[in-house]
Amino acid sequence: MTADSTAAIEVRGLEKIFFNTQDGPAGGVRDVAFTLKPGTFFTLLGPSGCGKTTTLRCIAGLEQPDRGLIRVGTQPLFDDAAGVNVPLNRRNIGMVFQSYAIWPHMSVFENVAFPLRVSKDHGFDRSQIERMTNDALKRVGLDGYGSRSATRLSGGQQQRVALARAIVRQPKLLLLDEPLSNLDATLREEMRTELKRLQQEVGVTTIYVTHDQAEALEMSDLVAVMDRGRIVQLDHPREIYFRPANRFVAGFVGATNLLDGTLAVPPDSRGIARVSLGAAGEVGCLLQGGIAPGQPVAVSIRPEAFVLRSPQEPVADGSSRLTGTVEVSGFLGNMMRYRVRVAGGVLQVSAGAETVFDNGTAVCLDVRDEAVLGLASETRAEAA
Repeated sequence: MTADSTAAIEVRGLEKIFFNTQDGPAGGVRDVAFTLKPGTFFTLLGPSGCGKTTTLRCIAGLEQPDRGLIRVGTQPLFDDAAGVNVPLNRRNIGMVFQSYAIWPHMSVFENVAFPLRVSKDHGFDRSQIERMTNDALKRVGLDGYGSRSATRLSGGQQQRVALARAIVRQPKLLLLDEPLSNLDATLREEMRTELKRLQQEVGVTTIYVTHDQAEALEMSDLVAVMDRGRIVQLDHPREIYFRPANRFVAGFVGATNLLDGTLAVPPDSRGIARVSLGAAGEVGCLLQGGIAPGQPVAVSIRPEAFVLRSPQEPVADGSSRLTGTVEVSGFLGNMMRYRVRVAGGVLQVSAGAETVFDNGTAVCLDVRDEAVLGLASETRAEAA
């Protein structure tokens, strides 16, 4: 296999299986593969235990894969076929852990300077260490904090110290393992913007691990959704959200309504198929994958795709309509959130703050056919 000279990192056929003593395979990753261009912000997204942190640890050198290839630039870090496994301290990779791992007995400056002082492959003199450490602190907004004790910092400041330490050696790759999970909600949103700004300013290729869909969608250039040790979809955030590859991705990434139906009419010249939802009626949708008439379909409709209307209002061309009754409504300031009972279930609906319907009101739910997605009605186990 020849190296891609334009790739910042290339991962192929990565496998790391953890076994238990009773049931065989208990977890890990299987056949993980991706290639990133320089400067990409790439997120591994998925629920706990899906394999995203294991993938990150294999890239970092904290876990040895069973097989596969990991190459940064043209340098292989791991290649089971060639017998290559570069030690983690020679991979020139920056990493920020969920816990930050800040040393309490050191000042902010010494925490950040530590990777330079212990470097085995490059000797840094005093002036280099001072210049590079101060530059890293300045980049993360901690200019002038060097002499402070690391224990006298807020959670957000400690995270900035961890980031500065990760980038101080100007690594080829930055790995971030759920670095925002310990922050409160307001600070977490602030740090999303700060992290993305820093990544773009430094230009370092970044692999970010999270289970938070909002973080992944807002910050990433590319997102890989993982389920049971495999990447089930790798795409741009908008495609992940609006065109999920299967039922698992649709249900995990953002809120959605998943309805079980049957394909009634195959796609027309516009690509719109008709799906029967039984007593709830029929909707038009875009199909993902080959589904034949009469086969089951999982229909995915995002809450914000619905338009709430009174029964007397007409249905717009190119839209489908379901009817129901408002069960619960909630005002969230910038929007209204409704639970609407339709034949066969309850739907979540988001609407503008000016759209007000009382509980018990009969309503119509209109949705553009292009905003409805029909997916193969597979179980999660089958998808994996």
